[in-house]
This record gives sequence, C-alpha cells and structure tokens, in this order.
Amino acid sequence: MPNNDNIRWNSKSIGSKFGHNFFYFMVKLGGRRLAYFFLYFIVAYYCLFFPSIWKKTDPYLLKRFPGSGIFKRICNRYLLILHLGKALIDRAILGISGKESIRISFSNPTDLERIKSLNSGFILLMSHTGCWQVVMSALSELKKPVNLLMLRNDQDIDKHYFEHGNAKNIFKIIDPEQFLGGTIEMINVLKNDEILCIMGDRVFKNKELSVKVDFLGKDALFPFSAYKIASIAQKPVVILYSHKSGPDSYQLSISNIIHLPAKLGKKKEVYMPFVKKFVTSLEIFIQEYPYQFFNFYDMWEADQKE
Repeated sequence: MPNNDNIRWNSKSIGSKFGHNFFYFMVKLGGRRLAYFFLYFIVAYYCLFFPSIWKKTDPYLLKRFPGSGIFKRICNRYLLILHLGKALIDRAILGISGKESIRISFSNPTDLERIKSLNSGFILLMSHTGCWQVVMSALSELKKPVNLLMLRNDQDIDKHYFEHGNAKNIFKIIDPEQFLGGTIEMINVLKNDEILCIMGDRVFKNKELSVKVDFLGKDALFPFSAYKIASIAQKPVVILYSHKSGPDSYQLSISNIIHLPAKLGKKKEVYMPFVKKFVTSLEIFIQEYPYQFFNFYDMWEADQKE
C-alpha cells in the first residue's frame, strides 16, 4: 500500500513510448495536419478500450460535468484526451520546427508590458492548462533567466520541446526532490531577479505544504509553497494561463499579480487567501476551456487527509 503521506501522482505519461515516437515521426513527415489526422483515431481507441484512461480523466470530468450520462462521459473523455494529444503534438512541433511554427499572443495586449514593468524577479504561477511549454518559449522575450520547478523521472516517455534536436532549452530545471524541495535555490534565483516558474495545481509529495480548498464543489489539495517563497523573497506572484486558440496558435493571459506581505511565517492558514485566488481563477479558466485542463490524477481523493 502507498504511504498516505504521499500524493498518488507521478509524472508518468499517458500512452506508450512507441505511440509518442510515432507522432514525432508524423510531425517530421507531414507536419501538424498529418499528426492530427492519426490522433483522432488513436484517441478514440484509447478512450474506448483502456480503463486506465478512464481512471485518469474521470475524477475531473465527473466534477466539471456532474450528472453526465454514459454517452456524454465518453465524449468528454475523448475531447479531453484529444486536446491533450494536440498539446503534446504542438510542443513537439515547437521543438522540431522552432518557435516560428506556433503563433503566441496575449489575450490582453498590455499583459506583456505588465510583466516587463515589474522590473524584478518574480514567480510565474502556472497550471497544467493549454501548453505550458509554449509559455516557456514566450518568456524569451523578457530577457531574464528562467527557472522551472519540475519533477522528472524514469517513467517519463514524452519529450519536452527542448529535447528535440533543433530546440534550445531556455530554462534551468530545479528538482523538487532535492534538499528542502529546492527552496534555497528558488529563493536565490528570485533574489537574483530571475523568473521562477511553479505549477500551482499539483502537490508533489509533502502534504504539509498544501491546503484544502473547494475546487469544483469538493475539497482538493493545492500547494502553498509558491506564496511562502514569494513572501520570504518579497517578489510578486504572476498567475498566468495558456490555451489553444487555433490550429497553430496559443493565447496567454494574466489572471492576477499578487504582492504578498513580508514574513508571513510558516502557518499554512495565512496562505489560504492567496491559494483561493489561484483556485478561483483556475475555475474560471475551466468553465471557458473545460477540455484544456490536464491534471490526470484524483485531486479530491477521500484519503488525502491532513
């Protein structure tokens, strides 16, 4: 039995290594259209005949679409995995064909200037929506070093865009499994006025760094470490989302810029209002783009007790 101190999530990819390599080959052979063509059929096969897919998708879909019948549930699974597949293909295209292959824009033209006007390092709080690697590519315009807190392990079989031959990795990866979860390193990069990217919708392992917040009608665990680090380093938190807006385009949007008081301390309760701001913004995003939220584990597990 797994240790109840750990969250039942890991970074293992959906699909097989052969499947991912097949789509990389399709991208190189015929571009986006050919890869998308095969995707429609393969997603249908997975959604109909792989119960493991149902287990990954249904915790979210049943809360986003309560009361759905069997046919609607099947359609929802299909659309969610289809959008995930397109995001994975798009990030492969980004790595294989370069940044020019995908059009990236801000929903609000002033958002980029809002980030530039901060004139310091900041935490970019993202979530598993749209294609976050498109966001990383867009950050090159800010001319600042970029750091990403990211868990990687041997179960990962999908390539990030910078792992394709022609792509350049513009960010440094910080391992959350190192000493103190990488906290010292994260504080240092902020003090050096660099950008620190953190996912605000997943708890890695330590539930002590999470709080329970109502999300889609039921309590779910969300991490608060980003706000704690921001308070220590006295740097703002920028909440940003991405969504696929067309066949070859993505839009980015800033939901909020949070300036936290200094020295808030260790008690998780003081960070609850800031976590709630993030969760509220995530719910707003999900209402508009329900099939572009790719958090494939049960955030609402009954046994996730504090």
